[in-house]
Amino acid sequence: MSKRPLQAIAIMGATSVGKSALAMELAAQHGLSIISCDSMQVYHELDIGTAKPSEEEQRYVPHEAINCAHLPELFSAAAWAELAREKIRAQNEVGRIAIVCGGTGLYLQALIKGFATIPEVSDTIRAHYQALQEQYGTPYLHAQLTKVDPPLASRLPEHDTQRILRGLGVYHSSGRPLSEWQQQEPNIPPIACKVFVLDLEREILRKRIADRFFLMIERGWLTEVQWLHQLHLAETHPAMRAVGYRQLLDYLDGKCSKELAIEQGITATRRFAKRQNTWFRHQQKEALWGDYRYLYGQMQDYIEQSTQKF
Repeated sequence: MSKRPLQAIAIMGATSVGKSALAMELAAQHGLSIISCDSMQVYHELDIGTAKPSEEEQRYVPHEAINCAHLPELFSAAAWAELAREKIRAQNEVGRIAIVCGGTGLYLQALIKGFATIPEVSDTIRAHYQALQEQYGTPYLHAQLTKVDPPLASRLPEHDTQRILRGLGVYHSSGRPLSEWQQQEPNIPPIACKVFVLDLEREILRKRIADRFFLMIERGWLTEVQWLHQLHLAETHPAMRAVGYRQLLDYLDGKCSKELAIEQGITATRRFAKRQNTWFRHQQKEALWGDYRYLYGQMQDYIEQSTQKF
């Protein structure tokens, strides 16, 4: 393991706040690449609804950690963090600092703090518990988790399907509770990653979220959701639960009108943006917050100072 910490900066913030534009401007000026920190951009074919950089944008500035997995494959925060470290190390070796940009706080946490090494869940066990969830519901599974991993169950709401499935899967794959695995110290290389959080006035962000939602619809987002719908993925798959996609899937399932799906999608996205900001305030207390112009200047200085150290 290298004694010198990996060098990176992270541009984080709520959806639609303008992170990508800020990262693109900085990366282009300094000849850097961008490592996407977005849990949905890792999937092929999910392009419009994830605001994935276009081919033209990727030619202008190289982007890493996008299109990493084909559905129905799952891609985890731990897998992303390992990939991100490889890309950061490659940039550092040629004298460049890496730019991490996105809104998935859990991915950033995995990069900076790491996770304990946890065994993979077999496809057979995962399918078994997904079938039980569809038949009996998530509260039933939560009760089962309470029997085998009480500490984990006490921390999870009884409708947190994804994490409950994970807890049961790990226990029955390894014979040890997930809560025990999580207590292990992560073994990751040291990283110096200054976090910047882009912020906007609440009403401006609310309008930008609505405007972008309608723009994505105009660009063919519904066709993309129809493709996803035809895959018949388990409802617990992250792609099926993604904000915006989930509401449009309800429309395709005949649960609501297109107009209501769009309205509910915008509302859900606004709530998601609020949760993102709350997460960054609580989990990244050393982060520097500010608007586009202020953070641009601060990051310019940080990049120049960091580059001189190589």
